[in-house]
Order: sequence, then C-alpha cells, then structure tokens
Amino acid sequence: MGLSPSSPSKSSTPTSPPRRSRSLSPMAPPLPRTTAPAQPAAGGSGSTPSSYSSSPFPPPARDYTQDLPDEILAVVFASLPPADRSACSLACARWKEVDASTRHRLSLDARAGLGHAAPALFARFAGVTKLALRSARGSGADSLSDEGAAAVAAALPSDRLARLKLRGLRQLSDTGLALLAAAAPALRKLSVASCTFGPKAFVAVLQACPLLEDLSVKRLRGLPDTAGAATAITEEIKFPQALSLRSVCLKDLYSALCFVPLVAASPNLRSLKILRCSGAWDLPLEVITAHAPGLVELHLEKLQVGDKGLAALAACRNLEVLFLVKTPECTDSGIISVAEKCHKLRKLHIDGWRTNRIGDFGLMAVARGCPDLQELVLIGVNPTVLSLRMLGEHCRGLERLALCGCETVGDAEIICLAERCAALKKLCIKGCPVSDRGMEALNGGCPSLVKVKLKRCRGVSYECIESLKVTRGESFSISLDIVLDHDAGSASENGVQETGQAQVTELADQMAGMDLPTNAAGAQSSTHSINRMRSVMSAIRRRFGNAPPQ
Repeated sequence: MGLSPSSPSKSSTPTSPPRRSRSLSPMAPPLPRTTAPAQPAAGGSGSTPSSYSSSPFPPPARDYTQDLPDEILAVVFASLPPADRSACSLACARWKEVDASTRHRLSLDARAGLGHAAPALFARFAGVTKLALRSARGSGADSLSDEGAAAVAAALPSDRLARLKLRGLRQLSDTGLALLAAAAPALRKLSVASCTFGPKAFVAVLQACPLLEDLSVKRLRGLPDTAGAATAITEEIKFPQALSLRSVCLKDLYSALCFVPLVAASPNLRSLKILRCSGAWDLPLEVITAHAPGLVELHLEKLQVGDKGLAALAACRNLEVLFLVKTPECTDSGIISVAEKCHKLRKLHIDGWRTNRIGDFGLMAVARGCPDLQELVLIGVNPTVLSLRMLGEHCRGLERLALCGCETVGDAEIICLAERCAALKKLCIKGCPVSDRGMEALNGGCPSLVKVKLKRCRGVSYECIESLKVTRGESFSISLDIVLDHDAGSASENGVQETGQAQVTELADQMAGMDLPTNAAGAQSSTHSINRMRSVMSAIRRRFGNAPPQ
C-alpha cells in the first residue's frame, strides 16, 4: 500500500507498515491498492506506469505522511488558509477524514439549493462550532429561503454550534431565523447583516438560545418605519429577558429604536455599540442605562444624542470605555456629567467633528474625575495647556494620547505634555500646528515614550526627527508623514468634508484639459481658453481664498 511498482520486495519490510489502504505521497499521486508487483506496460519490460512517466522525480518508496499521527495532521490543517485546507482535504481518504473531524469553522454560499446539500455537508463536518451563511449581493431571489433554512436547521449539529453568521439572506423571513435559532440551543454569538427579517424574529432567538452572549445586527431591511416612536414599539414587541447577553451592536439601522426593549431586557449587558442609527437617542439611553447599569463599554457614532443622553450614563458607575464619534449635540456639559460619576473610565475617544462644543472644561472634568484614564483620543477637539496640564497631573497612568486636527495644540502644549506625562508611551499628532521647538522637548521629557507618529505637521523637520532618534536610542520609534496640500482635504480623521477635495480635483481637470497655443496662429484662436483660465482662477479664489502674504 503506497508502494512503488518497481520495489515490490519492500512490502514485507518492518520499516514501512501502512496505516491505511489509500494514502498520498507529497511528491506523487496516490498509488493503487496492490498485493503484487504491477505488470510492465505493453511495449517494454520494466517500464514505469504512465502516471509517473511525465514526472521528473521518481516516486518515493513509501508515504512518510502516514507516520504522522492524526493530531499532527490536524495542527497542520489548522495553519492552512481555507482554500488550501479544502484542497488538501480532497487528497486522500485519511486527510479528508482528519479535516472533517477537526474543522470547526465553516463558511457556505447560502443559495437556494443549500437545503438539499445540508444533510451531506453536516454529516461530514459534524464538529462545526462556527457557521457562516453568506449570499452574494447579486444573488437576489436565489438566496436561502425559509424552506431551505428548515432543511439546514434539521441537519445542524445542534449541540455544538456556538456561533452563527448570516449575510445577505434576503429571502429569509422571521420564520426562517426562528427555525435556525431553534436548531442551535447552545448558540452564544449571532451576527446578522443585510437580511430582510424584522425585530420580532429576535424574540424567538432569545427564547430558543438562552446562552446567547453576543448579538450584532447590521443593515436589516425588514424594520418598520417608526419615525422615532419608541414607546409604541416597546408596547408592541415584548422581548424576553436575556440574562446571558453581554454584548449588543446595532449598526446602520434606520429604525434601531425597535431594539431598545431588547437592550433594556439585558440586565447583565457589558458592551453596547450604536453606530450610524437614525432616531433621537436621549430618552432610549435613559431607559437602557436604568435597566443595564453594569455597562462597561459604550460606543456612540453619528447619533442624534445630546447632553441629556450623556447625563444618563451617570447610572453606569463601572463604565471604562467611551467612544463619542461625530455626535455634534454633545458639549462640555455632557462630558462633565460623565466624568463626575464614571470614575473608572480608562479609554475615552472623542471626535468633535470640529464643532468646538467640547474643549478645556470637559477635559478638565475628565482629569479630575477619571484618574485611571489610560487612553485619550481627541479628533477635531481643541484642548490647550490648561486641560493638558491637568490631565498630566491627575491621570498619572495615561499611556496613549492622540491629537488629530486640534487647531490649538502647538509647541506650548507639546512642551506641557513632555513635562507632565511621565507614563506616556505612545503619542500621535496629526494636523496640528507644532514645530521643531515643541518636538525637541521630547528629548528630555516623557521617559516612557516609545512611539511617536506625526502626520501633516508641516512645522516639524526631518532633522528634528533624526535628532530625536539619536537622543532617545534604538528602542524609540518616530515617523513623520508630510502630506501635500492637495491631499490634506481628503483626511476624514480631521473632520474635513471631502467635497472640497472633489472641487479642487474638478478645477484641476479643467485646467489640465485646456489647449494652450503653440504658435502665433494658435494664439489668435486661444482667446476663449484664456477666458476659461481666468474664470477657473476666480473660482479657486472664491472657494479657498487668496494666498497668505509672504
């Protein structure tokens, strides 16, 4: 078994006991099962089989992979990319068996015909614990339906499946999701995106999956148009209590308020992310924090939420991570409310969207009320020496600081950081008016600093960067990225609108497309082009202003 036809005498040697009748040599295709030497091919005695005639290397005497235990093969398979692992599983019967018994993650193209193939698939991959059902964007009506979901649910390894991901299943309704949930009572993580079922389907999910810990809902198409009527939704849908739910993510939902009762029914919730969802969120946050005061992590991005919603976070005394990204109605007053009650805050990210509504007063309250702060990211916020000095004095464990698009952060602020922030390890500065004078203060300050990243800081020279590298030694890393003027408009981290860059590009294309005269005759016919050039330059001056005097 696995023997070369030209070496039949080695079949009785004790050094090559075959483990299986079919195997694969890493250098040659699997050999047929034989108990006697292969007969010579017609046309010549002693010639090798035709399968080896085109190979430049002779086949090995035996398959050395048969000496490897199944556990070692499983470790090798686990290190392969999915496509390579699938190809290797078809090499021989043993490899197929080892792959099937040790494969825990499976991603399937969820077309309409998946229901017919499900019994054979899950009979082969009985150890699957993570399942993803994906449908391509253009599949449309060809995606998995309720009937197919019933067949998949009947074949699922219900006692093992712990994670389920559904993507683009536009033919799946509330009934289909309920069938899948009922077939996976041990489910701990559910992620759905771009599907058409509504919020009522998750009532069945919570009832069938009492161990569910993580729920992610993105871009659902079956949500009702509630126009912010949170009270009506609460009365209509009664979610069961989800005692095991620890994390909820709501993203890109036009009626995410439908899920407020679900979140409020999770008293042990630890992490909540509400990203780019419509509706007014001040009142829902009050309801959520009153029922789930144990929140540790909260992400709010592009929401209609103000200081009233932030004041509701005072009930979450264990809050450690807070992200406020592009919430223009939040001001210093809301930040002060959080800082006065949430004393365990460790990470604070604020993207002020250049509204200038959060500044020194809010940051000074954070410095006084959050002494355990370790990471602070400010984008489009304008702190000064007043708040940075207090942060350095009170937040002695501040290790990571990012200042992006802060118009008030100059040399004085960097010098203050160098003098006050002894524990600072990583510093990121983007689009701030700092120069060599401020950066040189890092030569003797911030003794724990190991990494600095500078971008769009035109006042800093490469000579200063090299001097810092020499002074602080090899363990110190610093990078400087100076972006040209025409690239700066596309930086979203500074809150700059991308329309300005588009206008500059359009004007530049107009200028590049003009035909300039090459001779006297052409000059007589170029009057119209000259007038176009003048109009373009006037548009540039109106849009961006005249150049500053030298």
